[in-house]
Amino acid sequence: MAKPDKAETSKRRSETKRDYAGILPKKGWPRRNYHFLRRRLLPQMFKKSDGTVREPIPHPPEEGKIRVTWIGHASFLVQFADHSVIIDPNWANWHGVVKRQRVPGLDLSLMPLVDLVMVTHAHFDHLHKRSLKILESHEGIVVPQGSGSLVKRLGFKTVHEMSVWDELKFGDLNVTHTPSHHWGARYLHDTHRDYGGYMISSGVSKVFHCGDSAYFEGFKEIGKHHTPDVALMPIGAYDAPSGRDVHMNPEEAVRSFIEMKAGILIPMHYGTFPLGNEPDHEPVERLVAEAERLGVADRVLVLEEGIGIEVECLAETKS
Repeated sequence: MAKPDKAETSKRRSETKRDYAGILPKKGWPRRNYHFLRRRLLPQMFKKSDGTVREPIPHPPEEGKIRVTWIGHASFLVQFADHSVIIDPNWANWHGVVKRQRVPGLDLSLMPLVDLVMVTHAHFDHLHKRSLKILESHEGIVVPQGSGSLVKRLGFKTVHEMSVWDELKFGDLNVTHTPSHHWGARYLHDTHRDYGGYMISSGVSKVFHCGDSAYFEGFKEIGKHHTPDVALMPIGAYDAPSGRDVHMNPEEAVRSFIEMKAGILIPMHYGTFPLGNEPDHEPVERLVAEAERLGVADRVLVLEEGIGIEVECLAETKS
Protein backbone atom coordinates (compact mmCIF):
# COMPACT_ATOMS: atom_id res chain seq x y z
CA MET A 1 0.00 0.00 0.00
CA ALA A 2 1.37 3.40 -0.96
CA LYS A 3 1.86 5.57 2.13
CA PRO A 4 1.74 9.38 1.83
CA ASP A 5 4.16 11.49 3.87
CA LYS A 6 3.11 12.98 7.24
CA ALA A 7 2.22 16.41 5.81
CA GLU A 8 0.06 14.85 3.09
CA THR A 9 -1.59 12.54 5.62
CA SER A 10 -2.46 15.49 7.88
CA LYS A 11 -3.90 17.43 4.93
CA ARG A 12 -6.07 14.53 3.83
CA ARG A 13 -7.36 13.92 7.35
CA SER A 14 -8.33 17.59 7.53
CA GLU A 15 -10.16 17.31 4.20
CA THR A 16 -11.94 14.17 5.38
CA LYS A 17 -13.18 15.99 8.50
CA ARG A 18 -14.39 18.86 6.31
CA ASP A 19 -16.40 16.45 4.18
CA TYR A 20 -17.93 14.68 7.19
CA ALA A 21 -21.70 15.15 6.99
CA GLY A 22 -22.35 14.65 10.71
CA ILE A 23 -25.19 12.70 12.28
CA LEU A 24 -27.50 15.40 13.67
CA PRO A 25 -30.81 15.91 11.81
CA LYS A 26 -31.74 19.26 10.29
CA LYS A 27 -34.64 21.51 11.26
CA GLY A 28 -38.02 20.06 10.28
CA TRP A 29 -37.02 16.42 10.81
CA PRO A 30 -40.21 15.41 12.75
CA ARG A 31 -42.43 16.35 9.79
CA ARG A 32 -40.15 14.59 7.29
CA ASN A 33 -39.99 11.47 9.44
CA TYR A 34 -43.77 11.40 9.84
CA HIS A 35 -44.12 11.57 6.06
CA PHE A 36 -41.51 8.80 5.70
CA LEU A 37 -43.31 6.56 8.17
CA ARG A 38 -46.77 7.09 6.72
CA ARG A 39 -46.06 7.32 2.98
CA ARG A 40 -42.99 5.12 2.61
CA LEU A 41 -42.37 2.68 5.46
CA LEU A 42 -45.87 1.43 6.19
CA PRO A 43 -46.89 0.74 2.56
CA GLN A 44 -43.63 -1.02 1.69
CA MET A 45 -43.89 -3.48 4.58
CA PHE A 46 -46.79 -5.26 2.85
CA LYS A 47 -45.50 -5.04 -0.71
CA LYS A 48 -44.19 -8.18 -2.41
CA SER A 49 -40.64 -7.85 -3.71
CA ASP A 50 -40.25 -7.61 -7.49
CA GLY A 51 -37.44 -8.79 -9.75
CA THR A 52 -35.72 -11.98 -10.85
CA VAL A 53 -32.79 -13.89 -9.34
CA ARG A 54 -30.30 -15.00 -11.99
CA GLU A 55 -27.09 -17.01 -12.18
CA PRO A 56 -23.86 -14.99 -12.42
CA ILE A 57 -21.76 -15.28 -15.58
CA PRO A 58 -18.67 -17.16 -14.38
CA HIS A 59 -16.28 -16.58 -17.30
CA PRO A 60 -14.47 -13.24 -17.68
CA PRO A 61 -15.13 -10.73 -20.47
CA GLU A 62 -12.76 -10.23 -23.38
CA GLU A 63 -9.62 -8.14 -22.99
CA GLY A 64 -10.48 -4.43 -23.07
CA LYS A 65 -14.01 -4.95 -21.81
CA ILE A 66 -15.60 -4.67 -18.37
CA ARG A 67 -18.67 -6.64 -17.32
CA VAL A 68 -20.79 -4.88 -14.73
CA THR A 69 -23.66 -6.69 -13.01
CA TRP A 70 -25.90 -4.75 -10.65
CA ILE A 71 -27.07 -6.97 -7.80
CA GLY A 72 -29.23 -4.25 -6.29
CA HIS A 73 -28.86 -1.14 -4.09
CA ALA A 74 -25.09 -0.41 -4.10
CA SER A 75 -24.02 -4.03 -4.75
CA PHE A 76 -22.10 -4.91 -7.91
CA LEU A 77 -20.12 -7.75 -9.41
CA VAL A 78 -17.42 -6.19 -11.61
CA GLN A 79 -15.46 -8.50 -13.90
CA PHE A 80 -12.37 -7.55 -15.86
CA ALA A 81 -10.51 -9.84 -18.26
CA ASP A 82 -8.08 -10.92 -15.51
CA HIS A 83 -9.74 -9.92 -12.23
CA SER A 84 -13.10 -9.58 -10.51
CA VAL A 85 -14.44 -7.79 -7.43
CA ILE A 86 -17.69 -7.57 -5.48
CA ILE A 87 -18.53 -4.18 -3.99
CA ASP A 88 -20.94 -3.52 -1.07
CA PRO A 89 -22.56 -6.99 -1.25
CA ASN A 90 -26.03 -7.00 0.31
CA TRP A 91 -28.55 -9.82 0.04
CA ALA A 92 -30.59 -8.70 3.07
CA ASN A 93 -34.39 -8.90 2.89
CA TRP A 94 -34.84 -6.36 5.68
CA HIS A 95 -32.87 -3.59 7.35
CA GLY A 96 -34.80 -3.06 10.56
CA VAL A 97 -38.30 -2.04 9.44
CA VAL A 98 -37.16 -1.27 5.88
CA LYS A 99 -38.09 -4.10 3.51
CA ARG A 100 -36.25 -4.94 0.32
CA GLN A 101 -38.46 -3.98 -2.64
CA ARG A 102 -36.57 -5.84 -5.37
CA VAL A 103 -34.88 -9.20 -4.93
CA PRO A 104 -31.09 -9.50 -5.38
CA GLY A 105 -30.31 -9.95 -9.06
CA LEU A 106 -27.78 -12.75 -8.52
CA ASP A 107 -28.04 -15.98 -6.55
CA LEU A 108 -25.76 -15.61 -3.51
CA SER A 109 -25.08 -19.35 -3.32
CA LEU A 110 -23.71 -19.30 -6.89
CA MET A 111 -21.47 -16.27 -6.62
CA PRO A 112 -18.00 -16.92 -8.07
CA LEU A 113 -14.72 -16.71 -6.21
CA VAL A 114 -13.42 -13.18 -6.79
CA ASP A 115 -10.13 -11.42 -6.22
CA LEU A 116 -11.49 -8.90 -3.70
CA VAL A 117 -14.61 -8.14 -1.69
CA MET A 118 -14.91 -4.40 -1.05
CA VAL A 119 -17.04 -2.34 1.34
CA THR A 120 -17.32 1.45 1.03
CA HIS A 121 -18.44 2.21 4.59
CA ALA A 122 -19.92 0.67 7.72
CA HIS A 123 -23.62 1.50 7.29
CA PHE A 124 -25.86 -1.54 7.53
CA ASP A 125 -27.09 -1.26 3.94
CA HIS A 126 -23.48 -1.40 2.65
CA LEU A 127 -21.71 -3.64 5.17
CA HIS A 128 -24.05 -6.63 5.54
CA LYS A 129 -22.31 -9.27 7.62
CA ARG A 130 -24.50 -12.25 6.69
CA SER A 131 -23.81 -11.69 3.00
CA LEU A 132 -20.09 -11.20 3.60
CA LYS A 133 -19.84 -14.48 5.51
CA ILE A 134 -20.84 -16.44 2.41
CA LEU A 135 -18.61 -14.73 -0.15
CA GLU A 136 -15.06 -15.85 -0.89
CA SER A 137 -12.07 -14.02 -2.35
CA HIS A 138 -8.41 -14.64 -3.16
CA GLU A 139 -7.06 -11.48 -1.54
CA GLY A 140 -9.51 -10.89 1.29
CA ILE A 141 -11.68 -7.85 1.97
CA VAL A 142 -11.08 -4.10 1.68
CA VAL A 143 -12.74 -1.66 4.09
CA PRO A 144 -12.17 1.99 5.08
CA GLN A 145 -9.90 2.70 8.03
CA GLY A 146 -11.66 1.92 11.30
CA SER A 147 -13.99 -0.79 9.99
CA GLY A 148 -11.60 -3.73 10.08
CA SER A 149 -12.94 -4.90 13.44
CA LEU A 150 -16.41 -5.33 11.91
CA VAL A 151 -15.27 -7.89 9.33
CA LYS A 152 -12.28 -9.66 10.90
CA ARG A 153 -14.36 -12.67 12.00
CA LEU A 154 -16.27 -13.16 8.76
CA GLY A 155 -13.90 -15.70 7.21
CA PHE A 156 -11.64 -13.57 5.00
CA LYS A 157 -7.96 -14.50 5.03
CA THR A 158 -6.88 -10.84 5.00
CA VAL A 159 -8.53 -7.56 6.01
CA HIS A 160 -7.16 -4.48 4.26
CA GLU A 161 -8.03 -1.13 5.86
CA MET A 162 -7.57 1.95 3.69
CA SER A 163 -7.49 5.68 4.32
CA VAL A 164 -8.53 8.18 1.68
CA TRP A 165 -6.12 8.19 -1.30
CA ASP A 166 -4.33 5.06 -0.11
CA GLU A 167 -3.58 2.52 -2.85
CA LEU A 168 -3.51 -1.27 -2.90
CA LYS A 169 -1.91 -3.35 -5.64
CA PHE A 170 -2.42 -7.04 -6.40
CA GLY A 171 -0.45 -7.63 -9.58
CA ASP A 172 -2.16 -5.41 -12.16
CA LEU A 173 -5.30 -5.03 -10.02
CA ASN A 174 -5.13 -1.60 -8.38
CA VAL A 175 -7.48 -0.03 -5.82
CA THR A 176 -7.53 3.61 -4.71
CA HIS A 177 -9.75 4.70 -1.82
CA THR A 178 -11.45 7.94 -2.89
CA PRO A 179 -13.11 10.65 -0.75
CA SER A 180 -16.83 11.37 -0.41
CA HIS A 181 -19.16 13.70 1.50
CA HIS A 182 -20.93 11.34 3.90
CA TRP A 183 -20.28 9.74 7.28
CA GLY A 184 -19.03 6.37 8.47
CA ALA A 185 -20.58 5.59 11.85
CA ARG A 186 -22.37 2.25 12.13
CA TYR A 187 -23.89 3.37 15.42
CA LEU A 188 -24.12 6.82 16.96
CA HIS A 189 -20.93 6.51 18.99
CA ASP A 190 -18.41 5.10 16.46
CA THR A 191 -17.81 8.21 14.37
CA HIS A 192 -14.13 7.31 13.99
CA ARG A 193 -14.83 5.05 11.00
CA ASP A 194 -13.78 6.35 7.57
CA TYR A 195 -15.92 6.20 4.46
CA GLY A 196 -15.58 6.86 0.72
CA GLY A 197 -15.52 5.19 -2.68
CA TYR A 198 -13.08 3.12 -4.72
CA MET A 199 -11.31 3.51 -8.04
CA ILE A 200 -10.61 -0.01 -9.29
CA SER A 201 -8.39 -0.74 -12.28
CA SER A 202 -7.20 -3.88 -14.01
CA GLY A 203 -4.72 -3.23 -16.77
CA VAL A 204 -6.10 -0.25 -18.70
CA SER A 205 -9.71 -0.77 -17.56
CA LYS A 206 -11.04 1.35 -14.70
CA VAL A 207 -14.28 1.43 -12.68
CA PHE A 208 -15.31 3.98 -10.04
CA HIS A 209 -17.73 3.02 -7.26
CA CYS A 210 -18.81 6.21 -5.51
CA GLY A 211 -20.12 4.65 -2.31
CA ASP A 212 -22.56 7.04 -0.61
CA SER A 213 -22.00 10.75 -1.09
CA ALA A 214 -23.64 14.12 -1.42
CA TYR A 215 -22.24 16.31 -4.19
CA PHE A 216 -18.95 17.99 -3.22
CA GLU A 217 -15.88 19.50 -4.84
CA GLY A 218 -14.00 16.25 -4.33
CA PHE A 219 -15.34 14.82 -7.60
CA LYS A 220 -13.26 17.38 -9.49
CA GLU A 221 -10.20 16.25 -7.53
CA ILE A 222 -10.91 12.60 -8.29
CA GLY A 223 -11.22 13.49 -11.96
CA LYS A 224 -7.77 15.12 -11.92
CA HIS A 225 -6.18 11.78 -11.03
CA HIS A 226 -8.48 9.20 -12.64
CA THR A 227 -10.67 8.89 -15.74
CA PRO A 228 -12.93 5.90 -15.12
CA ASP A 229 -14.47 3.91 -17.96
CA VAL A 230 -17.51 3.32 -15.78
CA ALA A 231 -18.82 5.41 -12.88
CA LEU A 232 -21.28 3.71 -10.51
CA MET A 233 -23.16 6.68 -9.07
CA PRO A 234 -25.85 6.86 -6.34
CA ILE A 235 -29.06 8.66 -7.37
CA GLY A 236 -31.54 7.85 -4.57
CA ALA A 237 -32.35 8.71 -0.93
CA TYR A 238 -31.71 12.40 -1.64
CA ASP A 239 -34.92 13.46 0.15
CA ALA A 240 -33.59 12.18 3.47
CA PRO A 241 -35.99 12.18 6.46
CA SER A 242 -33.17 13.62 8.55
CA GLY A 243 -32.73 16.52 6.12
CA ARG A 244 -28.96 16.05 6.11
CA ASP A 245 -26.89 16.62 2.99
CA VAL A 246 -25.69 13.03 2.65
CA HIS A 247 -26.90 11.73 -0.75
CA MET A 248 -26.72 13.42 -4.13
CA ASN A 249 -29.76 13.81 -6.35
CA PRO A 250 -29.80 12.59 -9.99
CA GLU A 251 -28.79 15.97 -11.40
CA GLU A 252 -25.79 16.08 -9.10
CA ALA A 253 -24.84 12.54 -10.10
CA VAL A 254 -24.71 13.61 -13.75
CA ARG A 255 -22.68 16.69 -12.82
CA SER A 256 -20.18 14.58 -10.87
CA PHE A 257 -19.94 12.09 -13.75
CA ILE A 258 -19.15 14.88 -16.22
CA GLU A 259 -16.60 16.48 -13.88
CA MET A 260 -14.73 13.17 -13.65
CA LYS A 261 -14.80 12.81 -17.46
CA ALA A 262 -16.03 9.24 -17.02
CA GLY A 263 -17.14 7.10 -19.95
CA ILE A 264 -20.40 5.50 -18.82
CA LEU A 265 -22.67 6.35 -15.88
CA ILE A 266 -24.51 3.46 -14.24
CA PRO A 267 -26.93 4.51 -11.46
CA MET A 268 -27.31 2.72 -8.13
CA HIS A 269 -28.70 3.22 -4.62
CA TYR A 270 -32.34 3.50 -5.68
CA GLY A 271 -35.33 1.20 -5.96
CA THR A 272 -34.09 -1.52 -3.59
CA PHE A 273 -34.56 -0.13 -0.09
CA PRO A 274 -36.86 2.89 0.43
CA LEU A 275 -34.52 5.19 2.35
CA GLY A 276 -35.79 8.61 1.26
CA ASN A 277 -39.07 10.46 0.80
CA GLU A 278 -38.79 10.68 -2.99
CA PRO A 279 -41.18 8.48 -5.05
CA ASP A 280 -39.74 5.21 -6.41
CA HIS A 281 -39.99 6.29 -10.06
CA GLU A 282 -38.43 9.73 -9.61
CA PRO A 283 -34.65 9.06 -9.45
CA VAL A 284 -34.36 7.38 -12.86
CA GLU A 285 -36.78 9.82 -14.52
CA ARG A 286 -34.78 12.79 -13.28
CA LEU A 287 -31.47 11.12 -14.21
CA VAL A 288 -32.57 10.49 -17.80
CA ALA A 289 -34.04 13.99 -18.17
CA GLU A 290 -30.84 15.65 -16.93
CA ALA A 291 -28.64 13.45 -19.13
CA GLU A 292 -30.75 14.38 -22.16
CA ARG A 293 -30.59 18.07 -21.25
CA LEU A 294 -26.79 17.96 -21.05
CA GLY A 295 -26.34 15.80 -24.16
CA VAL A 296 -24.94 12.71 -22.41
CA ALA A 297 -27.98 10.42 -22.54
CA ASP A 298 -26.08 7.95 -24.75
CA ARG A 299 -23.55 7.53 -21.94
CA VAL A 300 -26.08 6.54 -19.26
CA LEU A 301 -26.94 2.87 -18.75
CA VAL A 302 -29.85 2.01 -16.44
CA LEU A 303 -29.36 -1.64 -15.53
CA GLU A 304 -31.77 -4.36 -14.52
CA GLU A 305 -30.62 -6.39 -11.54
CA GLY A 306 -28.74 -9.57 -12.43
CA ILE A 307 -28.02 -8.79 -16.09
CA GLY A 308 -24.33 -8.36 -16.88
CA ILE A 309 -23.57 -5.50 -19.27
CA GLU A 310 -20.22 -5.32 -21.05
CA VAL A 311 -18.58 -1.94 -21.61
CA GLU A 312 -15.49 -1.17 -23.69
CA CYS A 313 -12.79 0.66 -21.82
CA LEU A 314 -11.88 4.18 -22.92
CA ALA A 315 -8.35 3.16 -23.90
CA GLU A 316 -9.86 0.87 -26.55
CA THR A 317 -12.18 3.53 -28.01
CA LYS A 318 -10.18 6.78 -27.77
CA SER A 319 -8.75 8.00 -31.05
